[in-house]
Formats: sequence, C-alpha cells, structure tokens
Amino acid sequence: MSDTFWHKQTTEALFPDLVWSRPENKQQAGKLLIIGGNLHGFAAPAAAYQEALQAGIGVAKVLLPDALKKTVGRILENGEYAPSTPSGSFNKQALASWLDWTVWADAVLIAGDLGRNSETAVAIEQYTTKTNKQLVITKDAVDYFYADPVKLLMRPNTTLVLSIAQLQKLAKQAKYPTPVQFSMGVAQLVEWLHEFSQTYKANLITYHNENIFVDVNGQISTSHVGDKETWRVATASHVAVWWLQNPNKSFEALTTAVHQDNS
Repeated sequence: MSDTFWHKQTTEALFPDLVWSRPENKQQAGKLLIIGGNLHGFAAPAAAYQEALQAGIGVAKVLLPDALKKTVGRILENGEYAPSTPSGSFNKQALASWLDWTVWADAVLIAGDLGRNSETAVAIEQYTTKTNKQLVITKDAVDYFYADPVKLLMRPNTTLVLSIAQLQKLAKQAKYPTPVQFSMGVAQLVEWLHEFSQTYKANLITYHNENIFVDVNGQISTSHVGDKETWRVATASHVAVWWLQNPNKSFEALTTAVHQDNS
C-alpha cells in the first residue's frame, strides 16, 4: 500500500530534528561547487549561489566558462573559470577544472544555463563517471543525458531536480515501460515514482499539481507548495546544501530542504 512509502509534508517539517541540528558555524556547514552558465546566460548559477547562501552553506564557489570573466568577474563573488568554446560554453578541456574543484567540494550542483554545445556534452557526460561526489543536476543540464539516460539514472549519489516533461523524456529514452502522464493525479505519480525507483538509483525531485515530489529509494514525500512558475534552481540549491550537511539521511535531507525553501 502507498501509505507505507508515501509521506505527506504539511506546513510542519516532517523531520524537525534536522532543522534543529544544523551546523553551528560556517566551518561545519560544508563546501558546495556550483557549475553552470554560458556567454549568453548565467542567471541559473548566479541564483543558485544566492540560494545556497540562504540555505546555510558554509562556502560556495561558482565555476563558469571563462568567456564570462569580463562580464561577471566584478559582480559575482567567489567565481572561478574554466575553458570555453568560441561560442562561450564550456569546452572539453573544462573537465579538468571541474574535477579539480570537485576535490575541494563536499557536493556539486550543476545548475544549468549551459546552452547547447557538443563539447559541453562531452565534458558533462565524462564528469559524471569520473567523480563519486554527491551531485545535484537541474534545468538544461538534465537535457544533456537524453541520449544515454540509464548511465545517469544508475549513478549513485545523484539527485535530479527536473520538470515532469524532462522526467517523461528521460523515462521514455530509458525505455521504461510505463510512461509519465501529465494527467496523473498526485497519488498516481507517487505510485509511478515508487515503481520507477525499483529499477533506478538516482533520487528524483519534480513538481506536479502544486506539489513537490521527493523520491529516494522508493520513499516518496509530497509537499504542497502552491502554484510555482519557477522552482528548479531554488529547490536544487537548497537540496544540495541540506544533503551535503546530512549525507547519511538523504530522504530526510531532501524532504526538509523542500520544506525550508517553501516556508
């Protein structure tokens, strides 16, 4: 029965102990690497940085293509830069910088606004296989995995913060037999997520019918958050912070992050 794995979060946090046991100072609050941006847009990583600070991160660094250095070098604190293509996206050589900064970080958020570039695709695909750090992926970064979604969905220590349309496409490309339907009710989507998690390892967070759904190993929480036009970057940022601060309590951390982001 769904009531054994479906946990409904209301205005009260489902896991209040996590709220009261937060790190007492920045040195204990963890280090987050945020990757994203291209020459024509960096709103997602910039917003993720501000959201991570709000969520209580100790230190956050933002890694951008070096084509942006002249544009944002003076306005974005804690910005770092990696090699870019002539069009201003990360190139294949950026992978080395991603990996170097990942050693420094406790967790990584690929925040999006990557643009569409074949060299970025190579870098991001290789990156997910060369590190085992906690990894949160959202916005157009998810789209890079449509060609080979199974590799991402089977990666441990991975949380995807994605729209229903993105989830539908990933599942279809992975040849999962039961499709996600936009017409699904809350209970139907809870059941679908639970079944999907019997096959794949990645944690999933999505928004549907004014609820944010968290799926970790088949345990599902729903939080009614009302009408949300934009939610992925804020949610992903809070999730990345709470998760790296509670690495052994993934379900509780992700669910609490949703509550704190919307309270």
